[in-house]
Amino acid sequence: MPPTSFLHLDTGAWGHSILRVARSWWFMLHFGAIVLVMALSPSTYGKTHRATTAQYIYTSTWQVLPWFTAMAALLSLVLIRVVVVTALSYGLSQYALQMVVRVLVLELIPLSAAMFVALRAGLAFNAGATDITQPASTVQRPLSLQRLRLELVPRVLASAFAVLTLAMVSSMIALVLAYLTVYGLSPWGLPGYTRTVGQVFDLAVTLGFILKTVFFSLAVAVVPMAASLEAPRQPLNLDTVQPGAVRLFLVLLLIEAASLAVKYI
Repeated sequence: MPPTSFLHLDTGAWGHSILRVARSWWFMLHFGAIVLVMALSPSTYGKTHRATTAQYIYTSTWQVLPWFTAMAALLSLVLIRVVVVTALSYGLSQYALQMVVRVLVLELIPLSAAMFVALRAGLAFNAGATDITQPASTVQRPLSLQRLRLELVPRVLASAFAVLTLAMVSSMIALVLAYLTVYGLSPWGLPGYTRTVGQVFDLAVTLGFILKTVFFSLAVAVVPMAASLEAPRQPLNLDTVQPGAVRLFLVLLLIEAASLAVKYI
């Protein structure tokens, strides 16, 4: 076969791969838009739908909230102590609290909550949206309105709610631990502490923090679900065990990079 034939095959393969990736991303965006519209629709929250959504929220959030909060509090306490002691040793104690709030509360906790829910709730539940041990004709079901309301939308809402809840609760606990580490149980440090935290959480930073956490929750809720719905239904295909994992982490990385670029560039 002449070399030009190999070039032609490579070009065709690249074109097919690019088209498949673009189609996959479009399906993800389209599915996310449908779920968002249905989540904002009052007709979605009937009696049966509310019970299903509450069950998924309980499984995704309430069952893991106590021990995730304890783990986040322990790691936050260690990090706060390291930052405070290091700042004191270099004579930069006035910047210790700002550094803790900016690094821990604004950046690490929302990202940790998103990755935790993605691994524990998002990818675990959404990988179960399809059963890869069954034939394609048995597994593949139409994306009907009834299935969206009874099965898919409750899972998406539960994953998004889990990210928001874990991030907010852990952030508040981290702020309390930061105060106790620096000032102890004395109430006289409250004016200076609230002033320092207020300087960090100005209007732009607060809006950015809320938007980033919301985008994290949407990504964790939508990306794995969309990937599992369009995954090839073939038995023993190990690539479908955690569908959308690489794409999800790429989306989280892009959101975090965009947030840092807006705040610090």
